[in-house]
Amino acid sequence: MATQHPDNAQGPYWDTDDGFVAVHEEPEECVSSFRDLGVQEFMWDWEGKYADESVIEKLLSQHFEYFKKNPLGKKKFLTFRLPNVWQEKGYSLIRALMVILTSEDLAEDVRFKDRPLFEAILPMTERAEQLLYIQRAFQKLARFKSKVFSHRKNHNTEYVEIIPLVEGVEHQTKVGELLAKYLRLHKRIFRKKPLYVRPFLARSDPALVSGLTANVLANKIALSDIYDFGQRYDVAVYPIIGAGGLVFRGGLTPARAKKFAAEYAGVRTVTIQSAFRYDNPLTEVKKALRYLERHLQRRAAVRIPRSERAALLKVMRIFSKMYQSTLPRLIKDVSPIFAAVPRRRERRQHIGLLSYGRRVGKKSLPRAISFTAAFYSVGVPPEFLGTGRALLALTDKERDLLKKYYRYFTDDLIEAGKYLNRENLEGLARGNPAWKAVAEDIALTEKYLGVRFGPRADRELLHRNLTSQLLLQRKSQKDVSRLIVETGKLRKSLG
Repeated sequence: MATQHPDNAQGPYWDTDDGFVAVHEEPEECVSSFRDLGVQEFMWDWEGKYADESVIEKLLSQHFEYFKKNPLGKKKFLTFRLPNVWQEKGYSLIRALMVILTSEDLAEDVRFKDRPLFEAILPMTERAEQLLYIQRAFQKLARFKSKVFSHRKNHNTEYVEIIPLVEGVEHQTKVGELLAKYLRLHKRIFRKKPLYVRPFLARSDPALVSGLTANVLANKIALSDIYDFGQRYDVAVYPIIGAGGLVFRGGLTPARAKKFAAEYAGVRTVTIQSAFRYDNPLTEVKKALRYLERHLQRRAAVRIPRSERAALLKVMRIFSKMYQSTLPRLIKDVSPIFAAVPRRRERRQHIGLLSYGRRVGKKSLPRAISFTAAFYSVGVPPEFLGTGRALLALTDKERDLLKKYYRYFTDDLIEAGKYLNRENLEGLARGNPAWKAVAEDIALTEKYLGVRFGPRADRELLHRNLTSQLLLQRKSQKDVSRLIVETGKLRKSLG
């Protein structure tokens, strides 16, 4: 599933002028992802950004022959990511649902057999009732439209499949309960079971709030619970995971596709974000996509027995607590860097009437991409926050459990460690002693893993040098922004 996540450092292969993708370019971007890369699904994001409401008209009118051979809703899929009306204002939700309905009308008029849009993603799903609310709202809207606009002979389909995007680690570890309740409510309201469910597990925002390791372990517990749910209630399940390129946000790159597929066994759809598509050579992108298409479907999820679940939850809580106790004291030093991360899409800002945000304690956080870009660009990858002290707090049995269920824990930290700038960390610690805890985390993690973090290859050494420049020039937002882009090109992802 190609997405519009703005994590690319370089310009797209179809427009190399800069890294910014304007709203009017997104329909062509979608077609290119289908036609040139061979992805099967494209997420059309209405959450926190401006979305082109005429997307279906543009796709079918400008690329009619392509979609005649590769019909939307059958061979290629466009999936709306709706705004969550419990977190942000609902203006876009109403428009998005109307586009789903009117797109069905258009498809009928041009004699396409399949409904172009039939699924939608609900971000930040916390309760089963939220999923049913959207489905009931869509049903009522479809009936209202048919009643008011009675000039059309055909009525709209009144049902839309809803994909729950589950974000917080505490919600991911309870996804089985959420799905079971959704099933009960669905049967009561629609008098039938859903044909399938595609639970969507986040890998960016939960890391932002709870740290890398807690997020990964929550993903593993959730995958086990999703398949338990499917088996118990005889419902087909097709889990999705949303992963960016840097380890903190998922670690899915063309070079690491095999490891990713093995780490997240049981996942059936993965997000191919902007950095994956635009910050890597096109031949490598296509090769990795072919690998994922072949191998994701073959891997069974690792099931977690009840005898180990409680201990794994405890490990998760230890990592989360250490991360959350560390981060708030660092925010003031990195906030100017957050603000300098260049925009890559026409997103709404985290302020004002249309905003919503993430928090750790009382501290407001930026979006996960800006957060990750800032920490990497000062040479302190956020993967290490709280990690060493959490490892120290575990028992030997708990460490064994961590190794068992986080297969590439060591590899992931070594990958992140390539971008460590020790001199920058020492300089930050002189200005704010809270950074000493991060230095302790790194030292403890090195001791536990038996490695020494730091750059080795020329690209990594250059990255370190540029992060040193950035810290020296941090009072100039223009220079910082330029250096974030340059370092992002070297790590093949903005954030």
